[in-house]
Order: sequence, then C-alpha cells, then structure tokens
Amino acid sequence: MSLIQPLDPSFPIESQIEIDISPVVLVNIFTLDKADEQDFLKVWQSDADFMKQQPGFISTQLHRAIGESLVYLNYAVWESNAAFKAAFTNPEFLEKLSSYPSSAVCTPHLFQKVAVPGICVA
Repeated sequence: MSLIQPLDPSFPIESQIEIDISPVVLVNIFTLDKADEQDFLKVWQSDADFMKQQPGFISTQLHRAIGESLVYLNYAVWESNAAFKAAFTNPEFLEKLSSYPSSAVCTPHLFQKVAVPGICVA
C-alpha cells in the first residue's frame, strides 16, 4: 500500500498545495501496525526536525489515539500554503518518506480556520 492516501480522494494533497492561502493547517492521520510503532516515531521525529527548519513553519503537535488504537494525528501550522508546499515537495523530505515502516499509511489534508460568530475566529 502507498504511504500517502488522500483523506478526500476528489481533492488530494497534490491539488491542495496549489492553492494560494495563508495561513494553513496540515492535519495528517497515520495508521500503522503495533510492531512498527517505535520505528514510526523515530522517522516522524526526523521529519518534524526537518520541517521545523523550513521557512514558514510555525508549529506541530503529534497526538496518539487513546487505548489500543494505533492511530496518530499530526497537526502542523504553516504561515502559508506556499511555505508548506516548498517543504513538502523538497527532495530531501521526499527521500525521507521511504524510511517509514511499510505498514504506515498517512492521510494528509490542508485546512484553514473558519470564523463562527461568538465561538471562534479565523
């Protein structure tokens, strides 16, 4: 199975990175086999270290599902979609993808904040 699978097959990450918006939030959901968990965490840390050094990176946070579920969620904030695209398509980053365990599947998707009066701001 391919490492990257679209969350929304009608609009995959390759299409999303072409939109000019700022800021942008990456939500990336990972699934994997229990035996690969420690290897996954090492590779993700290496990727995060790389991304932290890229222009336009603001922050990231990895979350693990509770209980026995082997689902991870990464939430990363970027100054702009252009900055994220430059990092995501960087050959050094693309080379790192081959280091993920074979059971790992990720579903990246980009979002922007939505204002809801009285609840949250954009």
